[in-house]
Amino acid sequence: MDMDATTLGLIKSIYGELPEGLVEGLQQLLATDSAQHSDSSDEVPALWSERDVVLITYADQIRDAGMTPLKAQGNWLLDEALDDVISIVHLLPFCPFTSDDGFSVVDYLAVDRKSGTWSDISNLGDSFDLMFDLVLNHASQKHEWFQRYLAGDPEFADFFISQDPSVDLSAVVRPRSLPLLTPFETESETRYIWTTFSADQVDLNYAIPRVMLRMIHTLVEYARRGARIIRLDAIAFLWKEVGTNCLHHPKTHAAVQLMRRIMDQAAPGTLILTETNVPHAENLSYFGGGDDEAHMVYQFSLPPLLLDAIHSGDTGVLRDWMKTLSPPSPQTTFFNFTASHDGVGVRPIEGIVPTERVQQLVDVVKSHGGRVSMRSNSDGSESPYELNITYIDAVADRSKVSPADHSRRFLATQAIMLSMQGMPAVYFHSLVGSPNDIAAVEESGQNRRINRHKYQRSELDNALDDAHSLQRRVFDGMRRLLDVRCQQPAFHPNAKQDVLDLPSDGLIGFLRTASSGDQILVLANLSSVPQMVDAGVIPADMGYDELAQERLFTDDGVPMRPFQVRWISNQ
Repeated sequence: MDMDATTLGLIKSIYGELPEGLVEGLQQLLATDSAQHSDSSDEVPALWSERDVVLITYADQIRDAGMTPLKAQGNWLLDEALDDVISIVHLLPFCPFTSDDGFSVVDYLAVDRKSGTWSDISNLGDSFDLMFDLVLNHASQKHEWFQRYLAGDPEFADFFISQDPSVDLSAVVRPRSLPLLTPFETESETRYIWTTFSADQVDLNYAIPRVMLRMIHTLVEYARRGARIIRLDAIAFLWKEVGTNCLHHPKTHAAVQLMRRIMDQAAPGTLILTETNVPHAENLSYFGGGDDEAHMVYQFSLPPLLLDAIHSGDTGVLRDWMKTLSPPSPQTTFFNFTASHDGVGVRPIEGIVPTERVQQLVDVVKSHGGRVSMRSNSDGSESPYELNITYIDAVADRSKVSPADHSRRFLATQAIMLSMQGMPAVYFHSLVGSPNDIAAVEESGQNRRINRHKYQRSELDNALDDAHSLQRRVFDGMRRLLDVRCQQPAFHPNAKQDVLDLPSDGLIGFLRTASSGDQILVLANLSSVPQMVDAGVIPADMGYDELAQERLFTDDGVPMRPFQVRWISNQ
C-alpha cells in the first residue's frame, strides 16, 4: 500500500529523510488493516455523544475469590448496573510491570497475569467501550528491549539514550526530583541512561526509526484489541535534544501527528488522548490544527481550580478561565476530570491562580491529611508539582464537617465537571468516595498511593452498605448525577458553552446549547452560605431543575443552598 504525501512529509519532518525500514513497516501495517477493513461496510461511528462517561480504574481495582481481578471488577460494575451510566472503562496500564503501579512496562502486548487475561478484557468490552494507556516515553529496565540493549544486541543498539554525564542538562524540565541520568553496566562499559521519571523507567529513543515503528505497531494493536480511546502517557517528554528543555519538542508534536495519521487509516474512529500535566496553554497545543493531532486533551487545570474556588471563596478565577475554553474544531474536545491515579497537578494553574492562593491549596491539602510531591527547577530549587490526596478529602476536612455536608461539597464539584464542555471521566475512588489511604503511603513511601487503594469485593460492599455513610452518600449522589447527565443532549461534548457573569463570591454559571437547540443552564453555589442568582440571567423559557426535579419560578431569582448545583432545562 502506497503511503500518502502527508504521512511521508511527517516522517521526513521528524527524521530529515525517509527511513526505509520505517516507511516499509508502516506500509505493511496499513496494508494489513486495509485488507481487514475492505470486508467491512461499517461506517466510522460518531466520535462521541452525551452518553459518553469514562470510568478511570486499575485492572486489579477489585479482587474477589475464585476469579481474576478483571472479572471481579466487571461483575461489580454490572451488579451495580453501572453500564447504564458509564459507557467507557479506562483500564490504567495492565501490562506486566516492575514499578509505578503499572507505568514501568515489561511487555506492551501482554496482560499482567495478576490482573487477568486478554479474554477478560475482551469480556469487559462486551458491556463497555474500552480505553487503554500507551506508556510510550519509557519502558521498564526489565523490558527485553533494554536487557538486549545492555547485552550489546545490535538489533537494539541506540534504542535507549546514553548521555555523557558531564554535559549540562540543567535546562531539561523535570517532573520529579530524581536524577535524570542513571548509570547501567553494559557488556563493555558504564553508560548513563536517560531516565526522566525514575531509575526503573528508561526512556525510549525515538530518534531511532525502529523504536517509532515498534511503538506505532503497539498503538495499532491496542485498537485491534478493542480500545476506543488510547491515552498517550507523558507524551510531552517524548523527544530529547540536548540544549533544549526537552518538553513539547516540535518533533514530539510531529510524532503525535504521525500516530494520529496512521490510526485514522488503520483504525478509523479510534480517539487519541494526550496526557500532558503542564500549564494550560501548553496542554492545548496538542490539539494541533484541530484535525491532525489529539482528539482530546486533559483538562488538567480544572481539578485545582475547583479546589481553589471552594477554599478561597472566590469563583472569579474559575469563571474567567472557563470563558477562555474553546476547542479548535468539532473533531476535538476536552477530557474533563477532577481526580485520577496521579495527584492534583499545580503546574496547570501557573499564571492562572496567584502564587499565594496556590500555597493556600498546599496548606489545605496538608491539613486534610494529604501529601505534596515536589519537582526540581533548573536553578536547583524545588516547587510543588502535585497534591496527593483523594478528591473527597481535598474538598473538606472530614473531622470538621458532617457526612451530609461533606458529600454536598464533593458532589458540587463533580456536577460542575460533568456538565462542562467535553467528555467527563470519573476516577474509581471518586465514584465510591474512598478516603485517603495513609497506610499505603507509609508502607510504600509513595505519595500517590494515597489515592490508589485496591478493594476486596467484600470490603467495598461493606463500605457502601451503610446508607448514611459518606461513601454511600457519594456513590448514590454520583449515580444520580450520571443518570441525569446521560439523558441531556445539551451535555454533548460539542454543545456550545457560554459562561455567565455571576458574582464571584461562590457562584458559577454557564449555559450549554446543543446543535438540536436543547439547552441546560448550570448554576452552582460553591460557598457555605445561601445565595440568590439574579432573575435577569435566566432565559425566559428555562425553569425546570432536572436534578431537584422541580419547576422554578424565576421572576425573583433562583435560590441556591450552600454547595447546590442546578441543571435547569427548557422543558
